[in-house]
Amino acid sequence: MLILLPPSEKKAETSKPTPAMSVYTGVLYQALDWASLSPAAKKRGETALAIISAKYGVVRPSSKIESYKEKINNKGMGPIVEAALAGVKVPLIVDCRSSTYKTVWKAPVDITVEIRVSTVVDGVRTVITHMSKKTRGEITRWLLQSRSMPKTPEDLYAIVSEKYPCALTPSNGVDPWVLEVIAV
Repeated sequence: MLILLPPSEKKAETSKPTPAMSVYTGVLYQALDWASLSPAAKKRGETALAIISAKYGVVRPSSKIESYKEKINNKGMGPIVEAALAGVKVPLIVDCRSSTYKTVWKAPVDITVEIRVSTVVDGVRTVITHMSKKTRGEITRWLLQSRSMPKTPEDLYAIVSEKYPCALTPSNGVDPWVLEVIAV
């Protein structure tokens, strides 16, 4: 399994290269709460997590980076991300990236599940960015702690549905699978 994450706008100030999980401090990363994960979950995360950084390309949890303020240059960063991820052989890609970062690299639609998060306000389903980030962080944490690693979109649905109401829509061959999660 490969879990694609966006970086965090909020970053800890650094004076030297620091592990990425100590630099990214936004809502998604607060919900993921890397520091409190078990050693087994962190080991899984080192190979499963790929953060798409505006400055560094693909970053892993222990990759040493410095705090930065950059907007993603999709055209410039695309080939760098493609080179880093093209050879990755996994049965399932879980895409938790924001819309800005989704355009940097197009994951293979047949094995990719995009996580979309909404909530219900006054009986109407709506997207709240803060809640979406938080829920994606919680789902990432849940997957890293799961007894088994999902290998198919249906496996992913089974694991996530233990915690959240959700619905799985298959790929149409052009767009990826979609797991619509209702944040509670």
